[in-house]
Amino acid sequence: MLKLEPRPELSRFWTFASPILALLITVLIGVALFAALGKDPVKGLLVFFYEPIKSGYAIGELTIKATPLLIIALGLAVCFRSNVWNIGAEGQFVFGAIAAGGVALMADKTTGSWIVVAILVAGTVGGMVWAGIVAFLRDRFNANEILVSLMLVYVATLLLGYMVFGPWKDPQGYNFPQSKTFEAVTQIPRLFKGSRVSIGLIIALLGVGALWVFLFRTRAGFAQQVGGLAPAAARYAGFSARRAVWIALLTSGGAAGLAGALEVAGPLGQLTPYVPAGYGFAAIIVAFVGRLHPVGMVFSAILMSMFYIGGELAQSRLGLPKSLTGVFQGLLLFTLLACDTLIAYRIRRKAAAKAVASTMTTSSLQASTPLTAPIVRSTEST
Repeated sequence: MLKLEPRPELSRFWTFASPILALLITVLIGVALFAALGKDPVKGLLVFFYEPIKSGYAIGELTIKATPLLIIALGLAVCFRSNVWNIGAEGQFVFGAIAAGGVALMADKTTGSWIVVAILVAGTVGGMVWAGIVAFLRDRFNANEILVSLMLVYVATLLLGYMVFGPWKDPQGYNFPQSKTFEAVTQIPRLFKGSRVSIGLIIALLGVGALWVFLFRTRAGFAQQVGGLAPAAARYAGFSARRAVWIALLTSGGAAGLAGALEVAGPLGQLTPYVPAGYGFAAIIVAFVGRLHPVGMVFSAILMSMFYIGGELAQSRLGLPKSLTGVFQGLLLFTLLACDTLIAYRIRRKAAAKAVASTMTTSSLQASTPLTAPIVRSTEST
């Protein structure tokens, strides 16, 4: 029998190196997977890790995928560091997209460029409202935020379906379930001419800096982290647990809603049933692979977007199912959890532990024999 025994001290090196080790293990499993499917493993790896960065256009497309993942992960990092488990960022992303899309549909030929700011604000507020439901139920009724936030994902998705199949359905859309295409004035400004990369990239990088300052240079950020690591110490220091829950959920919800606004007013340009792209769930992996650190999440967001693009290319070029993207994402998370477990615990044989205990017991009995023997002999002689 094997058992896990806590290590007396965690390795600082492996704390930061384990994501790299997890990626290497994922790649090795991927090679075996490609071989089992009868595909050339080298071509498979090139599709996932070379094709997304082989040209300037490819890097631009990679950035488009990485931007919403990074923005959502930044908000989730605040939650997870606060020990608030918001698993429903996908629902907040969708509701933010609905709110932003509603504002975008109000635009016409005479609308000014100010509408872009209104769209982003609407998306952010929409995400905060959706996360605020979770915060209210957790604060008022002590409801489990994992279940509530996850169930609200399906509610938001159904609400999106109702809007694009009903009130917001494009009358000129040949009966397709989609809104009309947004006016050009609602388009998120792009950074470069001829590229699809928008100012969302700048917003995401500014969010990285803002989160770093909040977490490591402000009292409020310190209070959030103390509340997550040691709730009793946080209460003793006078930090409000209720405030921490609200700050964490509203921050993550606002970030997810902002990402939804950037998506529908950027690459999509309209509301469709395909707005839920799984970014909210993938961002959880991004946050943990990046060690809940703002800079680390930049690299993990790029890696996760490579999986998205690689999955699409594997479908078109290698004839593999698009679900391969989820397989790689799941493998990365699974291997990371395994590596982290071995960082915190060491594997011991249970039988060996029993033998040691038995030896210690025997030794203690032998050590006690000289003290009791004279008493026994004295009794016998009597």
